Amino acid sequence: MQKIINAHCHIYPSKIASKAVKGIRDFYDLDMSLNGRTDDLIRDGEKVGVVHYLVHSVATTPKQVKSINEFIASEVNSHPNLFTGFGTLHPDSDDIKGDFEYLISLGLKGVKLHPDFQRFALNDERAFRLGEVINDGNVPVLIHCGDYRYNYSNPPQLKPFLDKFPEMTVIGAHFAGWSVWEEATEKLAGTPNLYVDLSSSLYDLSPSTAEKLIRAYGVDKVLWGTDYPMWEADKEFELFNKINLSDDERAAILYDNASKILGI
Repeated sequence: MQKIINAHCHIYPSKIASKAVKGIRDFYDLDMSLNGRTDDLIRDGEKVGVVHYLVHSVATTPKQVKSINEFIASEVNSHPNLFTGFGTLHPDSDDIKGDFEYLISLGLKGVKLHPDFQRFALNDERAFRLGEVINDGNVPVLIHCGDYRYNYSNPPQLKPFLDKFPEMTVIGAHFAGWSVWEEATEKLAGTPNLYVDLSSSLYDLSPSTAEKLIRAYGVDKVLWGTDYPMWEADKEFELFNKINLSDDERAAILYDNASKILGI
């Protein structure tokens, strides 16, 4: 059976999961059946044979950073062979370097940023302050990219960030441009330090368009993910399997590429 890494998963403490999921549902105006809790994530992944998950959450205020990172770390520690955790940072923190050092001390392996939730543009100084700390720490960063409604993480904002930190491993979520997929591919494909994931994309792209975008970035630069709790794993896997790819290409996207970045 094909090994699968779900490389894009948001999880939340049980006491706030329903509120967090409602916030996502309202922000994107989407129906969602999953509940955002760890046990639900694992059940969902078991439907398609997921063997590892990249888990994270996002701080929308500086005061949330510490508790979120401690929660993600605790879930990783409870599932050490199943989870890799990325921590959160906030551009308005008084001590970004200290926050980063703490998340690394907790055993987290990278950083997740969501400029649209956190309200900062990737091409401004607030983003560059974050980037300098992440770059110095030599860990990968997963960034939500793209939203036609805003100008925080679209290609014109992302490209200067990529250029400023050419040695940083950047995973651009949603083909590096949710809702502006083809524009992002046109402007960003071929950027050496940019990987992309397929999450929250295949529902709106034809198999032929998805294949075109994958081949533009390069099969070795693409990761599979569901954006849990937004999409169910079996439905995302079904959409992925409609794309014209060889067995080796599927294996690279479903497991190999993420395993290299995450050190699995």
